[in-house]
Amino acid sequence: MTRVTVTGGAGFIGSHLAAALVAAGDKVTVLDNLHRGRREFVPAGATFLEGDIRDPAAVERAVAGSEVVYHLAAQSNVMGAMGDIDYSFESNVVGTFNVLKAAARAGVRRVVFASSREVYGEPPALPVREDAPLNAKNPYGASKLAGEAYCRAWTSFGDVDVYVLRFANVYGPGDTGRVIPLWLERAHAGQPLQVFGGAQVLDFVPVTTAVQAFRAAATAPNRGPVNVGTGQGTPLPELAERILALTGHRSAIEQLPARGAEVVRFVADVTRMREVLGVEPPAHSLCDLPELACQPPAG
Repeated sequence: MTRVTVTGGAGFIGSHLAAALVAAGDKVTVLDNLHRGRREFVPAGATFLEGDIRDPAAVERAVAGSEVVYHLAAQSNVMGAMGDIDYSFESNVVGTFNVLKAAARAGVRRVVFASSREVYGEPPALPVREDAPLNAKNPYGASKLAGEAYCRAWTSFGDVDVYVLRFANVYGPGDTGRVIPLWLERAHAGQPLQVFGGAQVLDFVPVTTAVQAFRAAATAPNRGPVNVGTGQGTPLPELAERILALTGHRSAIEQLPARGAEVVRFVADVTRMREVLGVEPPAHSLCDLPELACQPPAG
């Protein structure tokens, strides 16, 4: 049994991770401010602390006695970060600083940090390797890049070992506010599926793969950041057509001007994920989309 803390453990990815850790027999503490997370998402068997990573005292309580901290709590939406850049900075940069500081004081063995493909900005070539230039294009990407810098600094100090995972577009049950759940909701409601620009080709990775990567990163050799994706790109217009076909709805696909803050092209190079973490990407991109498409929209 390992004592672990999951920040953001009442959110989409964090709740899936917390449930897997509880099922594996770990002693799990979840810290979440319920800004986007839901109390009912916290799995039975986990200890829930309602608190904010911007509050150092709350973070210290949550990590006390833990061997591993999975740090997912963040403003995790590009357009949300654009709408409130102060909250994005305070949560993603100041909050990460608080987690690292508390983890070092508590003698945590490893912190696993949830970063994002947004740190790369618009990559010069696909697929994107971990040594590609880091050129964040929006405030969310900048905040994750700053978080990574603090992670490297803490690791170099020797105070705490931080493993950085850079996630592609994670999707799955319980997600809200991102392209797949938004389009599923609009399809079920008979509303147009809005495509901003139409040139986007993105890597969509199921949450089950993301959970495998988190758990592997708790003990894997730390050889630098690791992309977590499928290595396959999906054009967004193709995704919209597929959602309509799977749901059986006849909503229109509405082409709108591109939003300048959004990255247009990203496909992860998953070589390091395979070789270092031992995690295999799914054989097919969007492999569980049919199951999601048959579910009613989240209430």
